[in-house]
Amino acid sequence: MPDKSRDNQFSAPISVARVQRLFAQPLRCEPSQFLRREISGRMFERLSLIKIQPERVLDAGCGEGDDLMALAQAFPAADLLGIDISPNMLQTARDRSVQSYSLMRKLLSRWKLNAFQRSPIALTCAEFSELPLAAASANLLWSNLALHWHPQPHKVIREWARVMRVDGLLMFSAFGPDTFLQLKEAYSSLSIRPPVLPFVDLHDYGDMLVEAGFADPVMDMEKLNITYSSADKLLSDVRAFGGNPMPERPNGLFGRQRWNALSNALNQQKSSDEQISLTVEVIYGHAFLPRPKKTRAGEFIIEFKDRKI
Repeated sequence: MPDKSRDNQFSAPISVARVQRLFAQPLRCEPSQFLRREISGRMFERLSLIKIQPERVLDAGCGEGDDLMALAQAFPAADLLGIDISPNMLQTARDRSVQSYSLMRKLLSRWKLNAFQRSPIALTCAEFSELPLAAASANLLWSNLALHWHPQPHKVIREWARVMRVDGLLMFSAFGPDTFLQLKEAYSSLSIRPPVLPFVDLHDYGDMLVEAGFADPVMDMEKLNITYSSADKLLSDVRAFGGNPMPERPNGLFGRQRWNALSNALNQQKSSDEQISLTVEVIYGHAFLPRPKKTRAGEFIIEFKDRKI
């Protein structure tokens, strides 16, 4: 039975409305796609080791839809649904889905083949912790670098468990606590509070999965170092990764003065080859949803099977 006593707890003072505004311009986020594609590839490597053939796949936090396209190729017989909080991101995903669908039909028509039956991918705008789906809706729930944008990840994971079918697979990635470590140090050197999220730890995510009812979660973590020749490019990419969703703003330097001071602090971290490193801690998790042992009211479920004579 999930513990609802901490429903008013937050991992960070994140404003969901501000997250929606931050991702309202897909072109602003485009420069950061290289990282999302890299992490997506590593998630698919892990997924390839698990033999599943899901009937319905949900991409929670689908963004511009790149992972949905890859999931459609991996599971051509599955129904796909993408959910995101940003209507503009979903519109980009919708355009890409329709273009891909139309192109495939044209190619098969040119080759005089009629085997293509897939409809354009379904897309819905919704908030993570309140999915507009019935219980037991998905066999595979996929989420790439999206969970850390919610202030209550334990409620999100509980909601994911609700819409998962028995024996369904959850696979997700999220930023960990050491993400943007060098940026935090640069801000601290200026006595300015770093506008960086206090990302959730790997072990805490594991506890949330168990609490939500997932069985034997497998958690993994790796640190990636992205190098930059200039502080301006580093800061530009950090903004493209999403920006600062917390409602309060740090006090201190503003405008060009603050930007120059921050750039100088980052440039002082350059290595001997004149490169600035930016650490990204990536947490990976996957777990299956077992058959429940209790009802939502807390009553134990006992199954009786006919004896074979």
